[in-house]
Amino acid sequence: MSQTTYAGAAGGANSASKSDIETSTIRAISWRLIPFLVLAYFFSYLDRVNLGFAALTMNAELKFTPLIFSWGAGIFFIGYFIFEVPSNLALEKFGASRWIARIMVTWGIISALMAMVSGVTSFYVLRFLLGVAEAGFFPGIILYLTYWYPAQYRARFLAAFAIAVPVSTVIGAPISGLLLGLDGMMGLKGWQWLFIIEGVPSVLLGIVTWFYLTDRPEKADWLSAEQKAWLKAKLDSEIAAKQAVKHLSLGEALSSPKVIALSLIYFGFVGALYGMQFWLPQIVKAFGLTNAQTGFVTAIPYLFGTIAMVLWARHSDASRERVMHVGAPLLLTAVALGISSSLSDPTLTMVALTVAAIGVFCCFGVFWTLPTAWLSGTAAAGAIALINSIGNLAGFGGPYLIGWVKEATGQTSTGLLVLAVLPLIAGILVFVGGHDSKHEFAEQGR
Repeated sequence: MSQTTYAGAAGGANSASKSDIETSTIRAISWRLIPFLVLAYFFSYLDRVNLGFAALTMNAELKFTPLIFSWGAGIFFIGYFIFEVPSNLALEKFGASRWIARIMVTWGIISALMAMVSGVTSFYVLRFLLGVAEAGFFPGIILYLTYWYPAQYRARFLAAFAIAVPVSTVIGAPISGLLLGLDGMMGLKGWQWLFIIEGVPSVLLGIVTWFYLTDRPEKADWLSAEQKAWLKAKLDSEIAAKQAVKHLSLGEALSSPKVIALSLIYFGFVGALYGMQFWLPQIVKAFGLTNAQTGFVTAIPYLFGTIAMVLWARHSDASRERVMHVGAPLLLTAVALGISSSLSDPTLTMVALTVAAIGVFCCFGVFWTLPTAWLSGTAAAGAIALINSIGNLAGFGGPYLIGWVKEATGQTSTGLLVLAVLPLIAGILVFVGGHDSKHEFAEQGR
């Protein structure tokens, strides 16, 4: 069957019944890639934020103040920021399998080496190097998924990939809390075992990645010739539709006001995400719980966030609407964080923080449809990396903000109130900036 025929079939994907070839192709891609990428991102995110649980005992043993901890938590994102764009461009050049494997092996080794932290200097150095090692992983996978999924599927499968973030806490929080109980085994502290045991799987998975990931659809021997032809026609027509509006060079994409605005929106989102992620275990621990109990209670907001993220992304794809699906959850997060700062009852505090987590994760998967809707090729690689790198500077700012306020006032709750400003501004920017959904879905018709 000719490619022209497939292009026509692809254009009709908006019809009530999808073609058999479309259904089988998307199913094959999803079963092959999504579970593996979720597993990889699970360990990536776990190794990034398990510091929040290590802090339950490490801070006291190494005499780390709230500000020292905040600097260590945040300096990760400085290294991440510096190397983000070069790393994503390297993925575009060398291929996903090699570059993602390199990232995973190096971050796994450095994460395990966090067990060797003995003071402030080693703490800062290793956290910085962990950020350098991991730079490019998340935006690289976002770019990689655009090689495989047409526009009308992206929000749900970006959310399916990003589900690793809340799941890493749903599963990782109880495990991390229990690992702290290994204190004294073989002469190591519990927090040292936490870093070692949670770092090693990333190295092993990175080795598997080299052989398992397929760089591009045309190299996928697990797709039939018919499936490859349909997918190529579909994606080529989308790229042509984007470039018919305007074909951006890498430099134009990086300096685009639209990309800068999206970077600021992501900054507000990330600030709320990591502010909660690094400090929530200590907030919950202050309720008077054990380390193990803290792990299970901390997982609750992320469990609800996981469910909400998947349902919200599917609704966004079905309704072909993006602005409300990104902006409204950010405003919800801001309100919930603000309310949580005024509460003293543990149950009510957890309810408010659960609502905040739902808001954060609802906008996660849908947000990345905004830049991928109008960017392609090297411009997309650079712009996605820039948005992610600028946004992740809030990974330094969010935790540091709470640590600074806590040291000044003695209360974490006041830090949550200040933190709420970031998603509030981000939500307003989403509604002001808008999004051209007709452009995003132009190839499919309305």
